[in-house]
Amino acid sequence: MLTKRINSLSTSLTIAISTLAGELKAEGKDIISFSAGEPDFGTPQVIKEEAIKAINEGFTRYTPVPGIPELLQAIADKLKRDNNLEYQPSDIIASNGAKHSLFNIMQALIEEDDEVIIPSPYWVTYPELVKYSGGKPVIIETEDTDGFKITPQQLKAAITDKTKILILTTPSNPTGAVYTREEITALGKVLEGTDIFVVSDEMYEKLVYDGEFTAVASVSDDMFQRTITVNGLSKSVAMTGWRFGYLASPDKELVAAMKKLQSQSTSNINSITQKAAIAGLDGRADADIEMMRKAFMKRRDLAVKLFNEDENLSVLSPAGAFYLFVNIKKLSNDSMQFAKDLLSEKGIAVVPGAGFGSEGYIRLSFATSEENIREGIARIRDFCKNYK
Repeated sequence: MLTKRINSLSTSLTIAISTLAGELKAEGKDIISFSAGEPDFGTPQVIKEEAIKAINEGFTRYTPVPGIPELLQAIADKLKRDNNLEYQPSDIIASNGAKHSLFNIMQALIEEDDEVIIPSPYWVTYPELVKYSGGKPVIIETEDTDGFKITPQQLKAAITDKTKILILTTPSNPTGAVYTREEITALGKVLEGTDIFVVSDEMYEKLVYDGEFTAVASVSDDMFQRTITVNGLSKSVAMTGWRFGYLASPDKELVAAMKKLQSQSTSNINSITQKAAIAGLDGRADADIEMMRKAFMKRRDLAVKLFNEDENLSVLSPAGAFYLFVNIKKLSNDSMQFAKDLLSEKGIAVVPGAGFGSEGYIRLSFATSEENIREGIARIRDFCKNYK
């Protein structure tokens, strides 16, 4: 009775693990969850005040589908100020989180059997959206030994006459890898002369600890023309539940198509969120962003040190985001079973690397307290002593 499309979709493993951990905690069990991909900080006060103001002023009506003019201008100004990217407000669409933006992109671009190149480890949603849209995910595998980043040679080898999109994520979920300007430029050279789009997921842009963030579209005019920039405020200013994301592209035909699609699906995003988001984009929340970044960096350093003291485990220090992608290959190549055993025996919730396309790893979020990090990693190391 159900369509092949919907039956082909897998449930998000990160959400499933977080839900299970929450249920066990509600039952009174001592659970420490490293599974959720959201900051443990509250939304900055300046953003909340703008939302309250919007409610009190009755800003509760429908808005234009892509967003109110002042929001689109704030996004354009942010992209110019932070990333040196020149977009017009008409090039931008605000959606219900970056996941919604990605859905719109795939539905607008992917035809049956089109190929989408996805480096692994990847965010769990990428291949699912490609398959739902009728496309074929083409996975380029990476390891911790190469910094979890693809090379121009790997990209060139993966391209066929069916390749429609390359997805790049910097900083990466789940590894925290950050591509340098030189690395992005080299990948861009491979794409010159093709019609391949680049979808650049830059959600963790503000959470970089080592080096500098480079927007993919900023490295050359060729990359600017082919890149669809996807971003939002869920991670940088702890607005996960507000559901705010956006995309930007100079391709007028593509943007018009996605506006048409959104007009027939969700229409505009929450009007209150739109007003509040402006304060997260225009610099008023920058001090809060920096406070969170410094706190995450301190937690990262602590967690990396504790894991790398264990002879059975190893982890690269992530340059960005707030995840550790921990190598468990000395103990197991079945990350799902490892995660299940860890949760049942020690009350620690992690996400299996298999869900990100990389077996032999587990993902942990360090967007939690130092107390939880110390206690949780102590339990993991104790668990690993006798795990076979």
